[in-house]
Amino acid sequence: MGAAISSWRLARAVSQLGQLGVVSGTAVNSVMARRLQDGDVGGDVRRALAHFPDPDLVRGVLSSFFLPQGRHGRPYKLCSMPSARPTLAFQQHVALGAFVEVFLAKEGHQGQVGINFLEKIQLANQAGLYGAMLAGVDFVLMGAGIPREIPGVLDRLALHEAVSLKLHATGANDAPEHRTHFDPRAVFPGLEQAPLRRPKFLAIIASATLAAHMTRNPTGRLDGFVIELPTAGGHNAPPRGPLHLDQSGEPVYGPKDVPDLAAIRALGLPFWLAGSYGSHEKLREARALGAVGIQVGTPFAFCEESGLAEPLKRAAIEKWVLDRHEPLERVHTDPQASPTAFPFKVVPLAGTLSDEAVYAARARRCDLGYLRQVVIGADGTLVYRCPAEPIEDFLRKGGSPAETVGRKCLCNALMANAGYPQTQPDGHIEQALVTAGDDLIDLRRFFGPDRRRLRARDVVAQLLG
Repeated sequence: MGAAISSWRLARAVSQLGQLGVVSGTAVNSVMARRLQDGDVGGDVRRALAHFPDPDLVRGVLSSFFLPQGRHGRPYKLCSMPSARPTLAFQQHVALGAFVEVFLAKEGHQGQVGINFLEKIQLANQAGLYGAMLAGVDFVLMGAGIPREIPGVLDRLALHEAVSLKLHATGANDAPEHRTHFDPRAVFPGLEQAPLRRPKFLAIIASATLAAHMTRNPTGRLDGFVIELPTAGGHNAPPRGPLHLDQSGEPVYGPKDVPDLAAIRALGLPFWLAGSYGSHEKLREARALGAVGIQVGTPFAFCEESGLAEPLKRAAIEKWVLDRHEPLERVHTDPQASPTAFPFKVVPLAGTLSDEAVYAARARRCDLGYLRQVVIGADGTLVYRCPAEPIEDFLRKGGSPAETVGRKCLCNALMANAGYPQTQPDGHIEQALVTAGDDLIDLRRFFGPDRRRLRARDVVAQLLG
């Protein structure tokens, strides 16, 4: 769930209840850096870093980012931008960020913990995987793309071997293949070399065709699937075939977008169902269809333990749980909001980028770069561009004006969602863009009699009946 919404606190709470708690692996370096700059209240980040097996590196990170008294409104210091040839600091900070999340989620109990990465953010994923494995992560989940090479990457990282991924780039058809590389021994030269435990890998997909593709000539062990329907929050798979929009400007999904569960069952691997499966009745239905269980996000996002910023959490609860005068009929699936061009679920909350006036008031900029596209020029060189960056920059790099329409800076918005909004040099404070699945429509049923407090254990209890 976004950047730090499925936080270590939430994952730990769910794991302690006997389920699989999953932390977000998105932008973990920036999340760690901003928590440190906000003073690391409670000392959780520093406590986790004290267990990282390279104390000299930890001292350097604390020297760079830790502010005991906080920022006092100053802008956050930024981490290095991701690229096909990332800096040593970028790789180290991503690995450390993933280590912190998983360590804290696993601390003090024997439950299982997973970490979720977006295949679209491939420039950070190899370092993030290694850091999570150093902390003993039990599962890795990955969607928003086709993570076909990841099982083999996990196999090799468990042995501290160098790995690479094919770079998903657009541009010249005859350009040579580019790959991103990560070498644990070069990034962390002094670490102990005993083999790591290889986590199980679940691919998040939306069709039987993709499931079958993942099982053909695998690069390593594939342990199962999460089958995600378009009613799930965050990024959705685009409809199969030509894109058509309904009267509300949302993508139209049809029969071809309903996954063939019989074909998926025939592959012989366990699978979970996701997307409006957040109820005990839906859990029973999923099991009857052959699923091991369900993946649930939306109700957990509004729990006390989630990382969603408290003002956003309270605004949604007050509007759709306590006040029923404006019932939410649907969560808007915006085909333009995400720079990835994947449809993205948007919750209509005042003061966020879902408000056109708020969106229009924001000056375009790209200072985090997680969702930048990689383009191969005619001469074979790499160019990084984002449809949400300043339009003149995007056009200069070969983009088209149509690609920029409605695009929102999800990198900064997701950090704001988690309570870490950047204060830009011009004084502008970045605004959030909240995402949730269609289960938000009936969020009220998860709350107790006072309708004000929701905990992870309340959600799990309802789901289990």
